[in-house]
Amino acid sequence: MNYARISLKLKEQILRFSGELSSGLPKVVRRFLREMIYGIQARQSVRLTEIARSLGERISIKKTHMRLSRQLGREGLWKKIINSLCKLGSKRIKEDSLLVVDISDISKKYAKHMEYLARVRDGSEGEIANGYWTCNVVGVERGEVSIIPLYSKLYSQNSNDFLSENEEIKEAIFTVCSYTERRGIWVLDRGGARKNIIHPLLDKKLKFIIRLRGTRQLIYRGKRLSARQLAESCPLPYMEKVVKEEGKEEKIYFLEFGMRRVKLPERGEQLSLIVFRELGKERIILLTNVELRRSRSSLWKIVESYLNRWRVEETIRFIKQSYQVEDIRLLTYKRLQNMMAMVMASAYFTMVYLGLRTKLRVLARHLLKAAKRVFGIPEFHFYALADGIKEFLFNQKKGITAFNLIVKNQYVQRSLFDP
Repeated sequence: MNYARISLKLKEQILRFSGELSSGLPKVVRRFLREMIYGIQARQSVRLTEIARSLGERISIKKTHMRLSRQLGREGLWKKIINSLCKLGSKRIKEDSLLVVDISDISKKYAKHMEYLARVRDGSEGEIANGYWTCNVVGVERGEVSIIPLYSKLYSQNSNDFLSENEEIKEAIFTVCSYTERRGIWVLDRGGARKNIIHPLLDKKLKFIIRLRGTRQLIYRGKRLSARQLAESCPLPYMEKVVKEEGKEEKIYFLEFGMRRVKLPERGEQLSLIVFRELGKERIILLTNVELRRSRSSLWKIVESYLNRWRVEETIRFIKQSYQVEDIRLLTYKRLQNMMAMVMASAYFTMVYLGLRTKLRVLARHLLKAAKRVFGIPEFHFYALADGIKEFLFNQKKGITAFNLIVKNQYVQRSLFDP
């Protein structure tokens, strides 16, 4: 395997991707985005000191760090990056693609001076700690391996511009929708079952699958009942087997499921209540406006679509772990938000943009590590892929800027002699 050739190929694809992402932006911003995406990939880190080291500039690390920090504080940068990411990713969203909304946390247990630090529930530790929330949107295809990171916003309930979690979710949905043109099916957990989210989705005629709380009131055959009452009395005539790999073990689940036709008390639209459960476990309640027949295959598509949240949760975990997001050390809120957009763009490059042939070559370099990881998480080779990219780029003496100049000079030279 030609190590140098693959390293150059990776740089070339980072150049092309950052160019598409920063199209229409000032030259200094285009350079900054290019360097940040390269640095995050090369060091698998969001620390500006590590990113500065990866660039190999002929000035002190401190000066490079200061330049990057200054650019990271740019007003409106988060919006420009996310809009560009949505524009690129929306081309891959089909009519029945799943658009999964996920609220995650970034724990900063020992931080004291970061702007607008809030109290969050640390998902990995199961305790309340200092940190921030992130609202993410990831596109997935039912039954396929493709995962498309589209949107990520860091927010704090202590910031001056925070309104509510509902508003953060709606901003995420409507930002992505402005590019997907109502394609896709929105999948939300119980936090999406609020009136302030369901009604706007119905108003804009967006398809959705939302997990309900048992207390949610619904209309069934003219009677007002709670979702729990309807779920407990709903017959579950169908059953499917689900295999989920956890660590090095396969776990088999048998799921029973069924359906009732319902309406919301405040609305007239006909909706479907899908109820499923693992044998002997609590019933899970889904509400959807996707057109359904009362058949096994039709109902199973909805259950399976919701279960794709497993893949999205793993995607968010990959992003946080592979790029050491919880090691972030920026003090200002704007820089924190801009950095999360950079991280999502880096994940998009790894998961979507990187050419298949290059992915296979990078994975071949990491064959043993990749095999161990892929065994535990089928189709999820991104951890090994991110490690492979880092290996090829980590010890490069010249960063992406020097490579960009070489590419430009070669292009100019060729153009002079072209007929």
